[in-house]
Amino acid sequence: MNILIVGSGGREHALGWKIKQSEKVDNLFFAPGNAGTSELGTNLDAGVSDFQKIKTLVLENNIDLMLVGPEVPLVEGLHDFFAADPELASVKVVGPKKAGAELEGSKDFAKAFMARHDIPTAKYFTVTADNLDKGVEFLTTMQSPYVLKADGLAAGKGVLIIDSLEEAQNSLKEMLDGQFGEASSKVVIEEFLSGVEVSVFVLTDGKDYKILPEAKDYKRIGEGDTGLNTGGMGAITPVPFVDAVFMEKVEKRIIAPTVSGLAKDGIDYCGFIFFGLINVNNEPYVIEYNVRMGDPETEAVMLRVKSDFVELLDGAASGTLGEKEIEFDERAAVTVMLVSGGYPGDYEKGKVITGTEKVTDSLVFHAGTKQAGDDVVTAGGRVISVSSYGTDMNDALATSFKNAAHIEFEGKYYRKDLGFDL
Repeated sequence: MNILIVGSGGREHALGWKIKQSEKVDNLFFAPGNAGTSELGTNLDAGVSDFQKIKTLVLENNIDLMLVGPEVPLVEGLHDFFAADPELASVKVVGPKKAGAELEGSKDFAKAFMARHDIPTAKYFTVTADNLDKGVEFLTTMQSPYVLKADGLAAGKGVLIIDSLEEAQNSLKEMLDGQFGEASSKVVIEEFLSGVEVSVFVLTDGKDYKILPEAKDYKRIGEGDTGLNTGGMGAITPVPFVDAVFMEKVEKRIIAPTVSGLAKDGIDYCGFIFFGLINVNNEPYVIEYNVRMGDPETEAVMLRVKSDFVELLDGAASGTLGEKEIEFDERAAVTVMLVSGGYPGDYEKGKVITGTEKVTDSLVFHAGTKQAGDDVVTAGGRVISVSSYGTDMNDALATSFKNAAHIEFEGKYYRKDLGFDL
């Protein structure tokens, strides 16, 4: 089977690493990929939103299955584009169509979906320029801190948590005035929930689903969860508080109603669902849905999937997932993200990366890298993730931290306190 992974980050590199282990794979391709993915397969020159170019490359390389890594092409309708084109009809696609991708593409859509299907989540109110007065008034009924979310995709930056009522009311106006571009033409005001977050992932064919290992990721740039939000500074799996009792609640109250709710709403869904959950006094609530695997969680979670991953992807794409088995590695797995100096603010690219050859007992997944002549250089804010197994979280972290120290590039930074809250 010839497989194409769409995307260029650490998630795609880790998915490729897992897929490459399957005997079902003949050739593996990435579009556009990065310096690390080129060691696993062939990088193809196409942006994730260049559907016409992706089509050409799929036909040229006889692709049988396409796995879409990031959310943007899904929200833009890449799967729909393939489904509507007779030349591409035989290509299996893992990743939801546009209707299903709205779970991530619109916070308002997701909240209304949860309300309709009785899925536990925070109270909310959706504001546009037309009902701004009601939004300002709704804030007065909430307790501090106030949560404001841009409705659309804002590259992980469209969420504000504000302590002062006056500041929240002003920020609401600024967001509607275009602070996050088109993404905040609608704003969801949400009740603040206090607890520990956890990410749960499933793969579904729209009828059946398989639950993957859960993970805890760390979004803030600073130690002790301080500073600005990032795309993710690292992840840990398993998560100590996620026991059988908690997972039974998650499956019964959240996962099963989500998958059946999509079917009831007539939404044909094939792909991953990422449940961003919060544990409030041992009760799970949904903070957000994503319609793809998380990044950097994938760089830890893939280490714990023992089953043939291509078998699972093929099952999802062909509607036979119920017949497949999923097995986990019992060991802990972690990933530590190395980022560019200045990230998530302004940072420079093109810094030469050295020392990856000194890494032992860890896997190096490239996130924002590219080949420049004989050198591998930085090409993004999040540069490389170092993933390791361990008998427990601390054992795995020690291995990743030891190896993170070997890798060098100008301005390199990583958090040394992952797992501090577990």
